[in-house]
Amino acid sequence: MVAAECGHLELAHDYLGETALMDLHDLNRNTRDGLHIASLAGAWTALVAGFGGMRASRGALRFAPRLPGGISRLAFRMRYRGNLIKVTVTGESATYELLDGPGLVLGHHGEEFHLEKEPVERGIIQGISPVAPCQPAGREPIPRRIDPHDRNRRRVR
Repeated sequence: MVAAECGHLELAHDYLGETALMDLHDLNRNTRDGLHIASLAGAWTALVAGFGGMRASRGALRFAPRLPGGISRLAFRMRYRGNLIKVTVTGESATYELLDGPGLVLGHHGEEFHLEKEPVERGIIQGISPVAPCQPAGREPIPRRIDPHDRNRRRVR
């Protein structure tokens, strides 16, 4: 979530892969002892709060969505203050739909709008990708993409 918020979308995607695949790929070789519930919640948080840019504070719900290169679409539903909303994000836009409830004011990249019966579509503000931070030795996440020119990088299947 923090990596996405800081503009490190590809690094955030790498961390999402490790969180989401913790049990499916038995990354720590201990799934036989039970599921990692924190990793399951972490995957949701990385997607909705990270790439969806969702923040809730002081009674307001706002979004600043941006997707990494390896994810073309993200859709999620959530309840907030008696409203059921659906958010669909692509690389170019975000669409907000009110599925149930009286409607509410949302924020999108700093712009407020009222969500009622009709879906609202807003463009995605693309940030400048900062220089990738150095990761602690031995703790780098496994990359989600393969660079055809870099034979030393691995990818989880």
